[in-house]
Amino acid sequence: MSFDFLISLIVTVGCIAIAIFAFLWNRRSFVHGIFAIGMVALGAEAVLNGLCFRASLPSEIVRLQRLRFLTAAFIPGIWLLFSLSFARANYKNYIAKWKWLNIVAFISPLALINLFGGSFFSGLPAIDGSSGWGIPLGWSGYVFHILFLLGSVMIIMNLEGTLRASSGATQWHIKFMVLGVAAFFAVRIFTASQALLFYSVNISMEVFNAVALLIANILILFSLGRSHLLNVDIYLSEGFLYRSVTVFITGIYLLVVGVLARLFRYFSGQQPFWLEALFVFLAFLGLTIVLLSNQLRQQIRRFIHLHLKRPKYDYRQVWTSFTQRLSNLPEIKHVCASISKVVSEIFGTPSVTIWLLDEAMERLTFGGSNVFAAQTAKGLKIAGDPGCNLIRFMSEHLDPIDFDENIGSIKEFKDSNPDVIREANIRYCVPLFAGQGLLGIMTLDEKLTGDSFSFDDFELLKTISNQAAGTILNIKMYERLRQAKEMEAIQTISSFFVHDLKNLASKLSMTMQNLPVHFENPEFRSDALRAISESVNKINTMCSSLSLLRQSIVLQPVEVDLNELINTTLESLNDCKASVIQEFNPLRSISLDPEQIQKVVTNLVLNANDAIERGGEMHVATRQEERWAILSVRDNGCGMSKEFMENSLFRPFKTTKKQGMGIGLYHSKMIVEAHGGRIEVDSEQNKGTTFRVMLPLKGGSV
Repeated sequence: MSFDFLISLIVTVGCIAIAIFAFLWNRRSFVHGIFAIGMVALGAEAVLNGLCFRASLPSEIVRLQRLRFLTAAFIPGIWLLFSLSFARANYKNYIAKWKWLNIVAFISPLALINLFGGSFFSGLPAIDGSSGWGIPLGWSGYVFHILFLLGSVMIIMNLEGTLRASSGATQWHIKFMVLGVAAFFAVRIFTASQALLFYSVNISMEVFNAVALLIANILILFSLGRSHLLNVDIYLSEGFLYRSVTVFITGIYLLVVGVLARLFRYFSGQQPFWLEALFVFLAFLGLTIVLLSNQLRQQIRRFIHLHLKRPKYDYRQVWTSFTQRLSNLPEIKHVCASISKVVSEIFGTPSVTIWLLDEAMERLTFGGSNVFAAQTAKGLKIAGDPGCNLIRFMSEHLDPIDFDENIGSIKEFKDSNPDVIREANIRYCVPLFAGQGLLGIMTLDEKLTGDSFSFDDFELLKTISNQAAGTILNIKMYERLRQAKEMEAIQTISSFFVHDLKNLASKLSMTMQNLPVHFENPEFRSDALRAISESVNKINTMCSSLSLLRQSIVLQPVEVDLNELINTTLESLNDCKASVIQEFNPLRSISLDPEQIQKVVTNLVLNANDAIERGGEMHVATRQEERWAILSVRDNGCGMSKEFMENSLFRPFKTTKKQGMGIGLYHSKMIVEAHGGRIEVDSEQNKGTTFRVMLPLKGGSV
């Protein structure tokens, strides 16, 4: 069994099987019936060509070719009817308008075969080298091929119009059906033009027709597997034929095909010419499939608009105006309202609204609008559970969405949420992405002119939405930072109070520890009562001033004897573990806030006391150095590491004590600096620490 006969047999079986499947799927459908008849006609032609490949006598070849062309005479009319009815909701109108052309497509080829059959061939077949059998054409055969070529052009042109009128999911369903049928008839245009050029029918070229029909069957099966039907409703505009590119492409093809045929003849060597033609066909078919990719077409369109087409907008002016109107707007609601107004002015849309995700990232909250008030927006369904569906839908799309495109997931969402679309005046929806997540969405109504958004509109809208999302995110981050700082300030202030209360508690604890031992001593009872009274007064003062706290320390300076203040503070600190050595030198008058400085002294002494073990030594001294009064507190305790002094000393919540809060030295430093002084420290682990508080004397420079 030869390859030529085998491929014809496979194609015949495939055509009959597809015809039976299409007919049984919907027997009442006109388009299914026409499609089935057309596939049967192609299968019958293929089997006759297969028998012709096995024939060896010229007379037998001529007889089989006459039967083959008699079968082929039905093909243009049948498939022209299919091209007029496939995927068209108003196909009856088109069939009625094209009825005379359909009649000609049926009658003319049959008349040429039956009435002028004697002039179809002008001689017997002859072998032409590697090209195989060739049968010279007579005048009726020549006219037959002209009509077949024109019929093929009309079929492809109608299918092209159907494909161009479709979009989205519909185009996805019918694309490979159109491509398969159109590819086969494109090959028939090629083989018919070869017969016209050389005034003969090349039998070997029918192998090319068979292989092309096999490929067409595969594409048709793929299309049927996608949709399982041929009844797809598309309404075509009356002027679609005038925009067809099929006639233009066919004209160009006919001008160059003669040259290509001669070149193939020259370069083909011993290879059959149909193999060369098949290679060219597969290359063009692959290129067509690639060019029909929606993604590729969008990328090409974007490239052309960006680099080869004059822009619709003056982007510099638009961007300058947009950024100026967003500047100096500290609150998100003002930013969203301004963005809505600017977008409405730029694109001419009467309704623009920004919806933001709540903190839980589950619901949409009203951001701003040029048409809705806040109270009105809260009552819309988009602000409730249906808005959750919109969040999930838009989180999967990076580009603006046109809800008038009835394709795929867009159509599904629109059909399941019609109230959301209608109430919120949504025609277009843009996701607001910033960072790694969705912040919200921007919804737009139709343009006042009724025009759809162009490519330039979508590109500018996407850019504006990105900038708007970035601005909103920055404000949100600033707000979170401000809240964090407020919380930090509250924590810091509360820590100051807790620390002061802790110091007072330490003093009271020392008093209570000594109370059983020295209770009978009148002087001790007097000192204990005074310490308790002072502690209670300080607690009351702290509580009363809680509502008046500020982040900065407010001083109430008076003339104070620093030595006396330090001595009084030390006397109030009972039962220190260390022996306290005092060395007070004469000091000039100094202006300071005694209550605040007393906190500093208390904190330094208690820290030194905690740093040493029982039996240790603490040295408290004062001296005057130029215009500075210097208080030093030295201990021989555990000391501090160099790393802690460089990285953590005087910082809040950093401490070396197990029970400490890390606020005392930070607070002390703030008090001293508020007086215009400074604190210096020397420390060495396991040897001790010295703190020096330097306060400016009266008349001294800060």
